[in-house]
Amino acid sequence: MLSRPRITAIALVTSISVWVLFVAAGCSPPLDAVVDGQVVAPEPTPLVTTVPAALPTLGPAAQQFAAVDETPEAVPWYSVDRVAQPYGQAVRGVLTFRGSPNRTYYGQGPVPDSPRVQWSYPGAKMCSVSSVFDEEREWCGTGWTGQPAVWERGGELWVAFGAYDRNVHVLDGVTGAPRMAPFPTGDLIKGSLTVDPDGHPLIYVGSRDDKLRVLSFDTGELIELWSLSAYAVEQRRWNDDWDGAPVILDDYMFVGGENSNFHVVKLNRGYDSAGNVTVAPELRAAVPGWDDELLSVLGDDNVSIESSVTIVDNIAYFANSGGLIQGWDIEPVRRNEPPVRVFRFWIGDDTDASVVVDDEGFLYAASEYERGNDRSRTIGQVVKLDPRQPDNPVVWSVDARSGIDTGVWATPAVHQDIVIVPTADGRVLGLDRSTGETRWTLRLPGPIWSSPVVIGDTLVQGDCRGYLHGFDLSDTARQPPELWSAVVGACIESTPVVWKDRIWVGTRGGFFHMVADEG
Repeated sequence: MLSRPRITAIALVTSISVWVLFVAAGCSPPLDAVVDGQVVAPEPTPLVTTVPAALPTLGPAAQQFAAVDETPEAVPWYSVDRVAQPYGQAVRGVLTFRGSPNRTYYGQGPVPDSPRVQWSYPGAKMCSVSSVFDEEREWCGTGWTGQPAVWERGGELWVAFGAYDRNVHVLDGVTGAPRMAPFPTGDLIKGSLTVDPDGHPLIYVGSRDDKLRVLSFDTGELIELWSLSAYAVEQRRWNDDWDGAPVILDDYMFVGGENSNFHVVKLNRGYDSAGNVTVAPELRAAVPGWDDELLSVLGDDNVSIESSVTIVDNIAYFANSGGLIQGWDIEPVRRNEPPVRVFRFWIGDDTDASVVVDDEGFLYAASEYERGNDRSRTIGQVVKLDPRQPDNPVVWSVDARSGIDTGVWATPAVHQDIVIVPTADGRVLGLDRSTGETRWTLRLPGPIWSSPVVIGDTLVQGDCRGYLHGFDLSDTARQPPELWSAVVGACIESTPVVWKDRIWVGTRGGFFHMVADEG
C-alpha cells in the first residue's frame, strides 16, 4: 500500500550549477496502516534463511560500474573505523538519523532502569491535514522515521524534530519547554532532521512540501536561509518529498530525495559581520538513482530515495523504492567532479530502510515485500552484502515476510555478533551476523517501523501499541529478557534517541515525550 500526498510545486529561486549523470533509488511506508495507534500483527510464516551460491546483480557488471579511482586518499570522507562512534568532536549528541554518516551511533548511556514519561509536548496534539492520492485526512504526532536530534549546546540540552503538524520544533531537552517558536513548512515532516555536526547553528530538514531547507537558530528563532526544491533538476521520477536525513561532511551535504535523485550540495557556511551564521549553497550534483535496466524489470517508476544516505570511507550507499542498492564514489567531489557509481545490487522490492555497515565493511540492507515479484521471493528481505565482491556480493539473505505489505521498514542495528531486524508483522529478529541464522525472535504489537536502538547491552525498541521496551542483550545467543517497558500511549513509528539517562520519542498519538527514571 503506497501513500503519497499531492504537492504543489514551488520553484527554486537560486543560482545553481548541476552535473547530470543518467545512471541509476523508495516509497513511503504505508502511513495509513496504523488505526488509532493499534495494529494486530498477522501470524508470520516460518523464517527461512538462504545462502545463494551466486546471485546475479542484473546484467553485465561492465555496464553497471565505473572503475574505482585507486588513487590513495589521505583522509576518507568518513572512515569505516568510525563505525559505532559519534558523528564528530565539535558537537556532542545524536545529530542525525542513527547518529552518524554510517548510521551506527545510537546515543550515549546509561539507559534508564525503570523509565516513565516525565513530560509530553505540546499541550494539544500536533496534527494537520494532508492529501494522499487526492484524499484529505488528518495526520498526528511523528511518524517514520521521525527520530529527533539531541545535542549539548552552551551547557544545556537541546532537542529538535519535525512532525505531522508541518512544523520543526526545538525544545529544552530536560524540561520540554520550547526554545523558540516552531518553524512552519507547507506539508508534513515525517523524516529525521540533521543538526550541523561542526557547531554551526544550523538544522537541515526536508518536508513533503517539495523543499529541503537549511534553518538557522542562532538569533533565537528558526530562520530559513536556503531551500532546495525537488523540481530543481530536470530528470525526476515519482514525487517531491524529502524523507532522508542529510549527511553533512566537510562543508558538503549528501542527501537522497523522492524525486529519485542523489544530491551533492556545497554549503559554503560562514558568518556575517554581525556574527550570524550564513550559507551560500551550490547544488554540485544531481545523480539519478535509477537506470533503464531497473525500470525495465520493475514495470513502474516508483524509484524514489527515502532512505538516509550512508557513507563508508569514500562511498555513499543508498537504496530506493525499486529495491536498487547502490554505492557511489564521492572522492571525485573533492576535485569538483561528479560522483561515480561503483556498486549495484537489486534486492527486488521497496527498500526504505537505510543501509548499515559493520566494522569489517560489510553492508546490511532490509526491504519491504510489496510487489511480490520473483526476485524478492528469491533473495528475501534482509541481506548481508560484501561490496568488495560486486559481481556476487550476497553473503547471506533471509526471508522476513508473511504476506504482501510486510517485510522491513525499520533500519537494522548491528550489535556484537548479531543483526537486529524489526519487521512489519511484529517480529524483532536476532540474526547471526556471520550466517544469517535466526538466534531468537521477539514478538511485539506491529507494525514495527521504529528502528532498534542499542546502548551498551540494552536494546530499546518501540511497538505499535504504545510501549517502549528495554531488553537485555548481554547474551546474544539467547532471546533477550525484558528489563522494563514504559507506556507512551500510541503507536511508535519514530526511532527514539537515548542520551545520558533520558529517552526522547514521538508517537502517532500527537505528542512528543521524554522518558526517564523518576527523581
